[in-house]
Amino acid sequence: MTTLDLPRLYAIIDADLATEAGYTVTALAAAYLDGGAKLLQLRCSYAPTGQYLTWARDIVLRAARYKANVIINNRADIARLSGATGVHVGQDDLSVQQVQRIAGEATPVGVSTHNVLQLEAALMGRMSYLAIGPIYETGTKMTGCAPLGLEYVRSAVKRCLGVPIVGIGGITLERAADVIAAGAQSVAVISDLLVGGDPTQRTRAYLERLAV
Repeated sequence: MTTLDLPRLYAIIDADLATEAGYTVTALAAAYLDGGAKLLQLRCSYAPTGQYLTWARDIVLRAARYKANVIINNRADIARLSGATGVHVGQDDLSVQQVQRIAGEATPVGVSTHNVLQLEAALMGRMSYLAIGPIYETGTKMTGCAPLGLEYVRSAVKRCLGVPIVGIGGITLERAADVIAAGAQSVAVISDLLVGGDPTQRTRAYLERLAV
């Protein structure tokens, strides 16, 4: 298993949400980095490959100046070509082993899970961390799954025997600390980082709330 230093805040840049909120992908990444984020994920579900790669390369270069890491959602090829730190995959994406054959054997890979069966299956692989969710009700990404809740986080932490857990789904500034207190190493936040119209300040607010 390749390790990855997971900070408390895992900021996800969704290209479609960025556009809806009036930001370019790279401007939003810059705002999160200015706010102190040390881990970004770039998620571009519908962007052409060339555009995805251009954004990824730009964000990786920016992040390096802040000593921050960049994870690419789904696309192992984009991660390798851009020099990103790692890749995140879902249940319908490549396996950890397939990702590492493309991006490199030492590439950190995170895996999304939505129930106990998926969690147990993922633990058979060599993932760097497990994302579990949705923890709360969310409209950002439709998983078809009911909210798992904080008790599930506590249970997952016990099952995972030291594998870092990232809580995702419906995370807000008010709820984030509860997810960490339940045992998650990190909280992944997408839409709530856009609340208030100042993503840099919102990032700082999260980091202050999650400071230990």
